[in-house]
Amino acid sequence: MKDVIDMEYETIMANYVDYGRNKFLEVSRKRVKPEMNEFLNISKGYYTPDGERRYQGGIGFPDDEEIVKELIGKFEALISAESSKVKD
Repeated sequence: MKDVIDMEYETIMANYVDYGRNKFLEVSRKRVKPEMNEFLNISKGYYTPDGERRYQGGIGFPDDEEIVKELIGKFEALISAESSKVKD
């Protein structure tokens, strides 16, 4: 069994996309403490009845413009493929 490392993160900037009845996506830039390395993150979660955010999972990736461009391209390709299937 691997040792669990307790990491502390600081959110530098976050934007939210609400969807469904009480769900959200968070797109953010975070910093690992104490190393101060920055990374980009996409998390999903839901709102409690009190309006608080609860996180269910996420994925972090390097703060690298080429990676971001490639991810955007992959999303656009998925959307284009789905659009063309609907038109057929």
